Amino acid sequence: MGGPAGACRLALALAIDVSSSVDAREDALQRGGLAAALIAPEVEAAFFGADQPVALAVYEWSGRTNQTLILGWSVINTREDLLRVAGVIGRSRRGHDDFPTAIGYALGYGAGLMRRAPACLFQTIDMAGDGENNEGFPPRTAYAEFPLSGVTVNGLVVNAGEYEAELNLISYYRTEILHGPGAFLQIANGFDDYERAMRRKLERELTPRAIGALTLPQVFPPVFREMPG
Repeated sequence: MGGPAGACRLALALAIDVSSSVDAREDALQRGGLAAALIAPEVEAAFFGADQPVALAVYEWSGRTNQTLILGWSVINTREDLLRVAGVIGRSRRGHDDFPTAIGYALGYGAGLMRRAPACLFQTIDMAGDGENNEGFPPRTAYAEFPLSGVTVNGLVVNAGEYEAELNLISYYRTEILHGPGAFLQIANGFDDYERAMRRKLERELTPRAIGALTLPQVFPPVFREMPG
């Protein structure tokens, strides 16, 4: 689904974690949360806040060879387009549930997906996950070996439920995964908070930005986080 350069303002690929650390309930929360976030009023307004449309793709990832395309590139021109893709995501079922967390391979798959994207002003991969890379090459190798130099990679961390582990995962995403101009990290306070975090992240990603704008990586925490006593 191509077009002339500038016909699309953003090619956005959403990558969801289906590694073995994500159980069936959590997977349902993230799929349902993503589908609901896409049609939330503030996100819908962000989709249509500029004349140029957004192209959207969604894939799930886990082990080295376990990436599955849920939604191929779809240009969102109308509300009906948005409702359709939300329905596809909401009805999808995970392909695997017993493989490790191969983030480097997931980024490599995303790079290939971006090569097939419509011609857009910007390209962004959105990596959501609840753990660090534990199989295959690390994210830094993906950035060195795959054509990702012009791609922004944002993150959505789903916290591990333990304060120290959560801090470690946030630090890992900040140093190893965030990549490119305007990269930022959104934090979900568990899978029950996934929809809210995704809404906030999508609204930020979809807001039109100036060509060539550069900002330092930023971290957006949950609405409330109780410090340990």
